[in-house]
Amino acid sequence: MNDRFTALKLFVRAGRLGNFSSAGRELSLSQPSASRLIAALETEVGATLFSRTTRAVTLTDAGATYLTRVEAILADLEEADHEVRGTGELRGVLRVGTSSSFVLREIIPRLPKFLSAHPALRVELMSNDRYQDLVTESIDVAFRFGSLPDSSAAARKVIDAPRILAAAPFYLEEHGTPSMPSDLADHAVIIGPAHLSRTFSFRKDGRVVSVRVESQLAVTINEGAIAGAKAGLGIVATSLNSARAELDSGALVRILSDWDFGSMEVNALFVSGKTVKPAARAFTDFLAREFRR
Repeated sequence: MNDRFTALKLFVRAGRLGNFSSAGRELSLSQPSASRLIAALETEVGATLFSRTTRAVTLTDAGATYLTRVEAILADLEEADHEVRGTGELRGVLRVGTSSSFVLREIIPRLPKFLSAHPALRVELMSNDRYQDLVTESIDVAFRFGSLPDSSAAARKVIDAPRILAAAPFYLEEHGTPSMPSDLADHAVIIGPAHLSRTFSFRKDGRVVSVRVESQLAVTINEGAIAGAKAGLGIVATSLNSARAELDSGALVRILSDWDFGSMEVNALFVSGKTVKPAARAFTDFLAREFRR
């Protein structure tokens, strides 16, 4: 690997990590070697790419612009290498952005199978409960739920997750189990991220029934909504996938299961107009297959 190519890879990682030492370790470089390579790159480019302090390094405006261009070039090169190898082997870093609940419940349990098939690949899970910016945070693939307001991204549907209602057994023992959607008007309903509207619509036998529900608790994080239902705070509106573990263990009981409560799309998002990393494409395909099992 020549010095310029190494320097570019190092620059990208240092720009994302904000640390020369951490970026250098990924490429088996010492901190002094990493610093020298970046300094040489800045000299060759003719611009200061990083602002350096004793605590951290941050990208300059020129560095941020250069990072966007270099990442695209390296992604194209990675795609070319992948095609030429023809073995399906994945290498490098895959940055995945999504909610903490999706990471904990859906991705991590499936990750050993994927990584065992691709030992040269490293995955970074950028999990939080806000929408990441795919461009500025260098996300290779993001998994989003429901409608997609981000018009700058290309999307692929991974799964339709059925919406459900569920409650703790002791809550139902105390307050009764709804047998019709209209019964929800007499219950506390926890509004989770799968359904933030206060009006619930159900379908059965060709008819549609809408019910306005009351809620003392609305939670934008699925784990909080599930925890609230387990604590007996009310009936939770969530997705079947999100509550599967609690339903299987008996911590929650599904109600009104004979009514269609709709579904929520889970979509994979990629930056529009940018080469999709082979690892991002392969991981999306892998999850889609796993969800169909």
